[in-house]
Amino acid sequence: MGLPMAANLVAAGYDVAGFDVVPAAIDAARTAGIPVADSALDAAAGARIVLTMFPSGAHLLQAYRGGADGSGLLAAAESDTLFLDCSTITVEESREAADAALAAGHRSADAPVSGGVVGAEAGTLTFMVGADEADLPQLVPLLEVMGRKIVHCGGHGAGQAAKICNNMILGASMIVSAEAFVLGEKLGLSHQALFDVVSTASGQCWSVTTNCPVPGPVPTSPANRDYRPGFAGALMAKDLGLALAALQSTGVAAEIGPAAAAIYQRYAAGEGATRDFSGIITDIRDASAGAPADAGTAAGDSAGDDAAAGDATVGG
Repeated sequence: MGLPMAANLVAAGYDVAGFDVVPAAIDAARTAGIPVADSALDAAAGARIVLTMFPSGAHLLQAYRGGADGSGLLAAAESDTLFLDCSTITVEESREAADAALAAGHRSADAPVSGGVVGAEAGTLTFMVGADEADLPQLVPLLEVMGRKIVHCGGHGAGQAAKICNNMILGASMIVSAEAFVLGEKLGLSHQALFDVVSTASGQCWSVTTNCPVPGPVPTSPANRDYRPGFAGALMAKDLGLALAALQSTGVAAEIGPAAAAIYQRYAAGEGATRDFSGIITDIRDASAGAPADAGTAAGDSAGDDAAAGDATVGG
């Protein structure tokens, strides 16, 4: 997602220097017209805002602090740089990163996103922001280039807390949406008929109206491109793992969230890791294959194998 986010900043006139540890991502950035630095440290040097997006909190903390010589992003940046992290990590890791930035003489904000690659490309992401109010005047104009909705959730780590809660709802709703479409197939409903009802009735949700798990009703959904992500199953498994840990640490008496986490852990253990998380419907359909079904129902898909991952650092 860092690639289209950076491209939107360039298009809006921001002075951007991008970097990624994956060579293919560097090539894609150059093709998209994004200036590329020789290293993450070069990207951070002289930037007023350092934007990071990593797969895990461990990656973020390592990038901030660097190796034994301390040659990390925090040391490379000029004093009072605003460090903006858009990764999805634990609340504790986010607050640890913020403390490290503040101790190094910088400012910090966490702003995980929702909206997927499609939202990143269109500049319609939702940003869940954890930051000091004093930093919002500098943050909000930047985020508005990349997103449609910016919500200040509270202090450091609050953005991560909101993202974990949101994605627990998302994962569970995708599972039950997929189950409903497979049930509809068994009962002789066409995908379009069920979509037309659910999308305008009390069952409507983002998992149906935007990321519909069956091909046809929503042409832009990953189901229409063989479940190429999108938002990969491995990432959903990771996010639900974060939610599960938060549930356990807070003592919330949850049942659906842990069940969703277990389902996506199984999905991500196989081909689902590199498929869109909506491809969970194929696992549900396969497990239901022995049950009676009416003839003429719509089904079928083929496995996609494209995945996008990697670390991105953007300064502007």
